[in-house]
Amino acid sequence: MNAPGLIDELNDAAESAGLVAIGVAAVEPFVDTREALETRKAEGLHGGMAFTYRDPQRSTDPARILPGARSLVVGAFPYSAGSVSEPAFEGPAGRVARYAVTDHYAALRSALEAVAQVLEASGHRTRVVLDDNALVDRAAAQRAGLGWFGHNANLLVPGYGSWVVLGSIITDAELVPSVPVPDGCGTCRRCLDGCPTGAIVAPGVVDARRCLAWLVQAEGTFPLEFREALGDRIYGCDECQEVCPPARRSPQAKQLIDVEASWVELLWMLQADDEALIAQLGRWYIPRRDPRYLRRNALLAIGNAANPHDVDVRAAVEAFVLADDEMLKEHAKWSLQRLDERAKAYA
Repeated sequence: MNAPGLIDELNDAAESAGLVAIGVAAVEPFVDTREALETRKAEGLHGGMAFTYRDPQRSTDPARILPGARSLVVGAFPYSAGSVSEPAFEGPAGRVARYAVTDHYAALRSALEAVAQVLEASGHRTRVVLDDNALVDRAAAQRAGLGWFGHNANLLVPGYGSWVVLGSIITDAELVPSVPVPDGCGTCRRCLDGCPTGAIVAPGVVDARRCLAWLVQAEGTFPLEFREALGDRIYGCDECQEVCPPARRSPQAKQLIDVEASWVELLWMLQADDEALIAQLGRWYIPRRDPRYLRRNALLAIGNAANPHDVDVRAAVEAFVLADDEMLKEHAKWSLQRLDERAKAYA
């Protein structure tokens, strides 16, 4: 078990690296998580999402990641989630979820690697895993006592809510597991009632077929019934976090984020070439890294949020109606129709 002072060294390294929570979990398979993934996939709730659903047996068995693994050291890295002011662009802009304004996982990886160095200095092998099909991060964090599963299916860290990214260090060090955190949601329903599309179908259960955060990443046509609910979003959705009391009380909720990185000029998205789009936005999950899906989302956001009387906006959208791309043509037609409806409503 723990060498004298090793846990203290890990905690000190984690704090110095910026982690707001750290804990230890056993490496036994996450049986309940595996059953939930398999059940929800069978029911279609995954909406075609492959991440951790592709091979639930693999993504719920951390011992597979490192031969001889004995423990998981799990950490949470915070990111800013303050109010998003309007951008200074002349034309319409699309909103980006707070978790996607920059590469928070790069900072998390650096922090976890600093903690892993403490284990390696003690003669132990390590493997850092985050945002990876190999492990369900939330399940590892819950077992390691970092927080509880919220009704919005996010992990809620006491004092910090869900404005964190999660990752793990798999190691052959045999460490004493942390104590799990009890549920803190109680009877609260704010995330269920606040979801724009009703995607949280039961406490802790999300139907990805209705979740805007997934649909902007999904391949194919954006579902017609959820296009208006998308609003001005082009990537991600923070709604279930914004209404969550623990998240609203967190320090991150008071930290303003980079306004420029929180918005993208929509006309630029329609007019930029493929290379430019991927160069600026390629860190996002884009189906087959095909920039057509970025333009698809931009067309919908324009229909919902652009000035319906702006002739430049209409000209940019009409160009896609005349193009050969059937998917973008259909979304452009919808965008023009939506602009017409809004023009009549605010005439």
